[in-house]
Amino acid sequence: MTTKINPNAATTPAQPPNSKRKRALAILAVVVVIAGFAWALWYLLVARWHESTDDAYVQGNVVAITPQTVGTVVSIGADDGMKVDAGQILVQLDPNDARVAYEQAVANLASTVRSVRGLYSAVEAGQADIAARRVAVEKASADVKRREGLVATGAVSAEELAHARDELAAAQAALSVSNENLARNRALVDATTVIDQPQVKAAAAQLRQAYLNNQRTAIVAPVSGYVAKRSVQLGQRVQPGTTLMTVIPLEQVWVEANFKETQLAKMRIGQPVQLHADLYGDDIEFDGKLSSLGLGTGSAFALLPAQNASGNWIKIVQRVPVRIELDRKQLAEHPLRIGLSMHADVSLRDQSGAVLASKPEDKALLTTDAYAKQLGEAEALIQKIVRENLPRGRG
Repeated sequence: MTTKINPNAATTPAQPPNSKRKRALAILAVVVVIAGFAWALWYLLVARWHESTDDAYVQGNVVAITPQTVGTVVSIGADDGMKVDAGQILVQLDPNDARVAYEQAVANLASTVRSVRGLYSAVEAGQADIAARRVAVEKASADVKRREGLVATGAVSAEELAHARDELAAAQAALSVSNENLARNRALVDATTVIDQPQVKAAAAQLRQAYLNNQRTAIVAPVSGYVAKRSVQLGQRVQPGTTLMTVIPLEQVWVEANFKETQLAKMRIGQPVQLHADLYGDDIEFDGKLSSLGLGTGSAFALLPAQNASGNWIKIVQRVPVRIELDRKQLAEHPLRIGLSMHADVSLRDQSGAVLASKPEDKALLTTDAYAKQLGEAEALIQKIVRENLPRGRG
């Protein structure tokens, strides 16, 4: 067997292992430099203009449904998860007691109006009586003067003159009594109409209260939303202020994100926020806007605030709640529930906003007209009762 010898084998030197290591280290160094440069570029262009947190949760208005009067529950109109509209009856209390009180108030107002009509009539009668009394005084005064001229001639006796003077005094006293009675009756109705007379106004106020108590036996929803935490049961005797259920308007929810205090330096009101809910994952992105920065840390408003002035102290980075408004249209397409976890990423590029609100709101943030019609209906009823009890058109 013949063995071939490579003539170049003896002349090619073996590559030292150190050169391979140097080449690997050089490649690694280049990679590290490129990665560092890329990270620095990413930080300067992107990262330093964003702050994010996973400590964010959905919050919202939880409207407690409470009775305004005492009563026994006779019907329940909504249960957990149901959609309700503002003004819809949620719970009905037994209306019998309130209805009886209302009917008594109606009768009392009608009776009061008729009594006040009597006061106006008494004033008119008093004026007529005074006119008659004045005629009587003038007649008695003329009789006295005539008799005083005849006493000297003997045509009239002194006794007859004395009787005439007594009649004049009696007529003057009767006129004085009539004037006092007129003044007393006029004080009750002077500068008023029937509807403005104090007794009628007091009876009307009693009717308003009775009407409202009767209306309030039907407990209505102050806002539109979804029912949660129904605790009321049929036959339950409820007191004013007892929470029967809650209504949550899901279109009004917001996100409360708890950022570290070291993340707040560049945050301003109005900055855009990108949010993701654990419910929908990264597929659904919510657009938000930073509406307010908290005025205290979570520990500052805790039931038992931390007492760092005593004992050993360990510094802990505090978190401040930041409120984020959500887009109503996106909420309608992808509803959120209160308490859901969110991821919030705030863009800090826009630094034109304020850290604190610059001026107070000039209008109410939340309103309801679910109870507005009740008093208006009571006013219409009062006017109707007054008209029905004024056959002569006074008022």
